[in-house]
Amino acid sequence: MVLKGQFLERSTLIPVGSEVMEGVAHRGDERPPLLVLPPRPEDGGGMDHVIGAELAFAAASAGHPTLRFNYRGVGGSQGERGSGEALLQDAGAALGVVLENAHSPAAAVAALHGSARVALELRAHHPEVAGLCLVSPRAVTARELAGLGRGLLVVVGELDTTLSRAELAEAVEAAGGELVVVEGAGAHFHHALPLVGKAVRTWLKMLSGK
Repeated sequence: MVLKGQFLERSTLIPVGSEVMEGVAHRGDERPPLLVLPPRPEDGGGMDHVIGAELAFAAASAGHPTLRFNYRGVGGSQGERGSGEALLQDAGAALGVVLENAHSPAAAVAALHGSARVALELRAHHPEVAGLCLVSPRAVTARELAGLGRGLLVVVGELDTTLSRAELAEAVEAAGGELVVVEGAGAHFHHALPLVGKAVRTWLKMLSGK
């Protein structure tokens, strides 16, 4: 039994080709649902990454369905670790599951670190992506963000200098999105992690039109 106020994700299987990825999902009545892309396998990340867990908790506590998962070859997911097109296929399969589970025509996607590249490709191939949140983005240039629209949220730590802050701010402003800089935090948000969750809740509320 799940008591009021409890956060309980349920194990979920995500078919991709002849293989199956593992994930955890949380139900909710608000829309859009949130799909969390973990760091790429080459970055050493998985669905249990602390930032991904925080985003799922923040979204679920605001009533949004969530899904986070392991790419193939990571954790209990079948297959071999891939990159590029393989990660896009994995993300597309997970997107299909979160849409089906939530009975929703669109979903929000949050990507951690190097999965920013996967998220951009996912949006280019799937019009069901209603908005993108990029947390400490890697493997992309600020210029690539300029055309993403007002559904874009970028969250970076004040101490993270991977992307030029000036170029990043200019690109996000050009898109009509929002840039959140968390004071005193680095790329992994060991400091002030709840502020990342707060930014995502506000972003989801904006996407919902409420």
